Amino acid sequence: MTMADADTGVLASQNLREMIARGQITADMPISDAQIQPASLDLRLGTVAYRVRASFLTGAGRTVAERISEFEMHRMDLTAGAVLEKGCVYLVPLMEHLALPPDLTAVANAKSSTGRLDLLTRTITDGGVEFDRLPAGYHGPLYAEICPRSFSVLVRPGMRLNQIRFRRGMAQLDDAALAALHSQEPLVNGAAFISEGLGFSVDLHPQKGDLLGYRAKPHAGVIDLDRIGHYAIADFWEEIRSREARIILDPGAFYILVSREAVSIPPTHAAEMAPYLAMVGEFRVHYAGFFDPGFGHGAAGGIGARGVLEVRCHEAPFVLEHAQMVGRLVYERMAQVPDRLYGVGMASNYQGQGLKLAKHFKSQTKPT
Repeated sequence: MTMADADTGVLASQNLREMIARGQITADMPISDAQIQPASLDLRLGTVAYRVRASFLTGAGRTVAERISEFEMHRMDLTAGAVLEKGCVYLVPLMEHLALPPDLTAVANAKSSTGRLDLLTRTITDGGVEFDRLPAGYHGPLYAEICPRSFSVLVRPGMRLNQIRFRRGMAQLDDAALAALHSQEPLVNGAAFISEGLGFSVDLHPQKGDLLGYRAKPHAGVIDLDRIGHYAIADFWEEIRSREARIILDPGAFYILVSREAVSIPPTHAAEMAPYLAMVGEFRVHYAGFFDPGFGHGAAGGIGARGVLEVRCHEAPFVLEHAQMVGRLVYERMAQVPDRLYGVGMASNYQGQGLKLAKHFKSQTKPT
């Protein structure tokens, strides 16, 4: 079946290859097969970064290039590598360009490792009035807005910090459809709490030991994003240990925690992590939210995988307790079953994960 015949839903890996062949996705350098994920395409940094005074949205009828001239402080050549400093805002033109047909929209998100480094990365476009959202028929360039929140990072052209999904029509499952899918094959170990998605809670009562999570150290060094399994955890993170089944979140601090539930994404579906409700507390639960077909699923060698929670507390200290609902997974239909699944024949760093930091850190003790 060709993409022209595909059903409503999120486009799969083979559909992305068709888009590339049709010229709907182009790039300054050839797109590699490693960029193609089961339900998304990795986007690559270009050769220059603009340090800007503040984050901004382009606005209808305006281009990003026009707005850069208003906010640019200085620009940096990334060719030999450059440090993006903690607390600063940068804009980097991406190598990829789009020429979407009128029936396709797109949504972007940070990759998992990006979010786990507290590296706020959002996609903006010409005429854009929302972050990470591209309207049907968009023709034009893509830019990454990058704001390191906890650690300064060393970047180079070609690095992949964010990713993009394409969808045709309304692909999201309503609660009735989600419940029906869960009855066919369990999406979560235990009872499913379904309300505008599949709810999940925080695990602050591990079965073994007392390690609840990690808190970013405020004055750590630079992380070279090309170095995998290189950095000592203790140089960048403070362990959070307790047997009280709760922690008090400090305003402005960044935490890595884990969900109590182990979830599964069938090959026929994709999912995205979303906040549960703004009223449940003064914290944000994620930056990176795409879950690929096959994540935690038996067809891809998974046995359920827990969601890693990237938590930032806002204005007031907040008590977070074991089993408190903190987020939800919104499931979407795939237009086709991907020809590659998460965890099968590809580099999938977080299949079967528990509490786990980004891949840049040395091996970690993982509670069961």
